Amino acid sequence: MPYVPPPELASLSLAELASEVAARKLPPLDQWAPQQSGDSEMRIAADGRWYHQGGEIRRPAMVRAFSSLLTRDAEGQHWLVTPFERLSIEVDDAAFIATDMQAKNDEQGRTALAFRLNTDDLVVCGPDHPMRVGGTVDVPAFYLAVRHGTEARLNRSTYGQLIDHALAIGGDELAVESNGIRFALVPGA
Repeated sequence: MPYVPPPELASLSLAELASEVAARKLPPLDQWAPQQSGDSEMRIAADGRWYHQGGEIRRPAMVRAFSSLLTRDAEGQHWLVTPFERLSIEVDDAAFIATDMQAKNDEQGRTALAFRLNTDDLVVCGPDHPMRVGGTVDVPAFYLAVRHGTEARLNRSTYGQLIDHALAIGGDELAVESNGIRFALVPGA
C-alpha cells in the first residue's frame, strides 16, 4: 500500500490532528531488549538528510521507516533498534527537523502548538513533547522532544513561525504556551 502523507497542519483541527497522531503505528521499541549491538554505518546530517556508508538515502519511505526505529540513550547516543539488535547511528545535531508549526485552540480556548517533521510525523508540544532552547541569545536553537529520547530541531522557517506566534500573543517575556505548559524562548531563561 503506498504511503499517504498526513494533510497539511493548517487544514487540521486539534481533534483531527490528535486522530492523525494516534493513527501513526510505531514499533514498540520500549518493549524490545536486543542482545546484540553494532554500527549501522548511518548518519543523520544537521539538515535532516540521512546517509548510509557516505551515500544519501533518497527514498522518503526508507527514512520514515528507519526513523520509527530510533532511540537516544541517556549518554546521547542514537540507536536503530530491532527486536534482535541495536545499531549505533551518528546524528550531527537532532534526529528530526521540524518543518512547519501551527497554533491550534481546543474547545476551552487552550493553545496547542503542532509541528510537522521532515518525516511527516506530527507532534503536539506539551508535557509529553516539551520544547527546549539551546544555543546562545544571538544564535538560539529550538528543539522539540519527539519520542524515545529523540528530538527535532526547528528549521529557520518554523523557528520564524514560533517567534511570530510568541510576538502575537505578547507578554512580558518571549514565551509560548502549549497544552498548559509554558516554554521560554530565550536561551538560559
